[in-house]
Amino acid sequence: MTKGKLIAISAPSGTGKTTIIRKVLLYFPEIAFSVSATTRAKRENEKEGKHYYFISEKEFKKKIKNSEFIEWEKFYDYYYGTFRSEIENAVNNGKSIILEIDVNGALNLKKMYPDAFLIYIVPPSVEELVRRLKNRNTEEKLDLEKRIDRSTMELSLKDKFDYLIENNDLKTATEKIKILIKQIIKKEN
Repeated sequence: MTKGKLIAISAPSGTGKTTIIRKVLLYFPEIAFSVSATTRAKRENEKEGKHYYFISEKEFKKKIKNSEFIEWEKFYDYYYGTFRSEIENAVNNGKSIILEIDVNGALNLKKMYPDAFLIYIVPPSVEELVRRLKNRNTEEKLDLEKRIDRSTMELSLKDKFDYLIENNDLKTATEKIKILIKQIIKKEN
């Protein structure tokens, strides 16, 4: 059986990665989406098991201890992680999977799975990124400042990714990623 492909998509908060991934997945019903776990509170429009698995910090730490995550990180005072079982089940059963993970998680994934494909979505500018974050109005002021600070670190690692796609226009960026994913899933193992 052919193994599925691991495709990790990363970008600073506010770059449009979640929107792009949702649109891209509509074109690829055969590709699974990796749902991450987090200890942060659920936002108004989020659904358990679809957007994240929302778990307590105590439960998250227990799962770290039991090596249940492929990668995990604590940022913005919350834990985020990717379940090992979800990734391995999909790939070993021939199903490709898209992961929406932060830059460090993606780079750790590449160390564990050298055949993984890493896509980085670049904002048109830092100023535009800050404007988008402020306009979406989903974080408290302190969390917003942390996201802005973190974006500098994340942008400094973009050259470690296999592919860079600029999101200057949502429709164009989505189309470019759709074409790229089509090429990736057609590649032989």
